Amino acid sequence: MALIARPPQVVVVNPDKVAAKTLAEFIAYAKANPGKLNYGSAGAGTTHHLAGELFKILTKTNIQHVPYRGAGPAMQDLIAGHVPVVFDGLGSSAAPVRAGQLRACGRRAEARAGVPRSSDRRRSGPAPDMKSSTWYGLFAPQEHAAGNRPADDQGIAEGHADSPPSRKRWERNGSDVPDVTGPAFAKMVSAEVERWRKVVSRPRM
Repeated sequence: MALIARPPQVVVVNPDKVAAKTLAEFIAYAKANPGKLNYGSAGAGTTHHLAGELFKILTKTNIQHVPYRGAGPAMQDLIAGHVPVVFDGLGSSAAPVRAGQLRACGRRAEARAGVPRSSDRRRSGPAPDMKSSTWYGLFAPQEHAAGNRPADDQGIAEGHADSPPSRKRWERNGSDVPDVTGPAFAKMVSAEVERWRKVVSRPRM
């Protein structure tokens, strides 16, 4: 039916453990320490974990995954210095980044946490645009969607995409709030399934 919000994934480091300030510097650090760097995620199979594996593929680096039972415990251990790096959604990491407890090395969203975008070569140096995000969508049975699409699209727009309070709540957490419904949303979901299938099926290091 519709894409609700898309919080971008971020590479977040403990500044006492990792000196890198940009994504390019973090990549260089990971390449210089193959197999010695651990990264935390919200759990095995989560978008945070997949973002870390995508990072490894794109940068040809060898960093080891440490799964946690949720983003909260991962962020707590990152702040405490028990794990040096976490791949996280901007929604849960923006506050500690703004507070100076953590450093975000790069991200796709506009600079809502005061850090450079991962694709901004002028500020971060050469680095891949990972284009990784957690996204939230609204789904319905096919028979319902086929017969009610115009009304559904209008209701979603009025209650969410065109609703300032709703947009503000998501954007406060660094999320994009795109207007993607109907066939465009179905096409996006199919592309995401194929994209992450390739990441999941790739042999692990």
